[in-house]
Amino acid sequence: MKRGGVAGWALALFMSVASSHAAETVNLTLNWTPTADHSPFYYAKAQGWYEQAGIDLTIESGRGSGVSALKVGSGGSPFGIADLATALVARSKGADLVALMSVYANTGQTFYWLKSYGVNGVKDFAGHKIGNPPGDASRVMWPAFAKAAGIAPDAVNFVNVGPTAKIAALKSHTVDIISDFYNEHDLKVIEFGGDLGYLNWKDIGLNPYGNSLIVNGAYLQKNPKLVEDFVRISQKAFAACVADVAPCLKALLDNVSGLDRENQERQWERIKFLMTDEFTTTRALGWIDGARMKKDYELVQTYLGMEKPFDVETAFTTKMLDPSIKMDASKVRK
Repeated sequence: MKRGGVAGWALALFMSVASSHAAETVNLTLNWTPTADHSPFYYAKAQGWYEQAGIDLTIESGRGSGVSALKVGSGGSPFGIADLATALVARSKGADLVALMSVYANTGQTFYWLKSYGVNGVKDFAGHKIGNPPGDASRVMWPAFAKAAGIAPDAVNFVNVGPTAKIAALKSHTVDIISDFYNEHDLKVIEFGGDLGYLNWKDIGLNPYGNSLIVNGAYLQKNPKLVEDFVRISQKAFAACVADVAPCLKALLDNVSGLDRENQERQWERIKFLMTDEFTTTRALGWIDGARMKKDYELVQTYLGMEKPFDVETAFTTKMLDPSIKMDASKVRK
């Protein structure tokens, strides 16, 4: 081998090693077990987009928005996914976190019940059992829902039910009502048909931002370029999945067992609806509006109280978003 060839090979090897050493190990804690709404992260990782930006990403299953918000807020994970109202509650308790990008511009929070159990609407909730996990965002935010609906907050009993056992618990009458995200709506329609009743929180005037990408505040201050790269890659991935979800679901299913592809496809159609509002379609995919955040803060403060009040403007930033990437409303099924 010629000397130049050896030198070139050595330089390439050095650059490869240096690149691998330069990669930052980054953890993303999900709100729950991975499903279609998390597929863009798996897709971007499979495409090597995070790696190309020097990010060695690990995606960790979660145990509720309350848990993921506290983990990010304590520095246990740099990034996370959490219901934004729940994240505000955590921040009022001292969690150091900042919202970077909305995934659900509209709340996905929905209550489901069976009419045959004697529940025909929200006014019938009193005296019934609601099934969900302890860290579930709807349980954390229940006092807000109860007051908006005119129900005494202590009028129901909560039963601990895992995220994958909710339908079975409702079917077996272990509980009378379950909370779940709207993206799982079709699965319940298929299972229960005309006996199914439901109410999205938006229907009673509660529409706080839903699942959002959050970051530890100190980590953001120390690594602004990495955080910007992470956000913009994630935006790019969500836009790609809106255009064609098939490769995104393949990336998800390649890494997560026990998921039904057809159900995930149905979920994604609902997720696109939840992602779409006047800001995500005109400002940037994932945009967080300041006026809406102020309303969300007031909602939390009114119904739950803020342990330590703070300026809501410090709880989110849109500076990391790429304004050239917007939500394509033409891809949303009406």
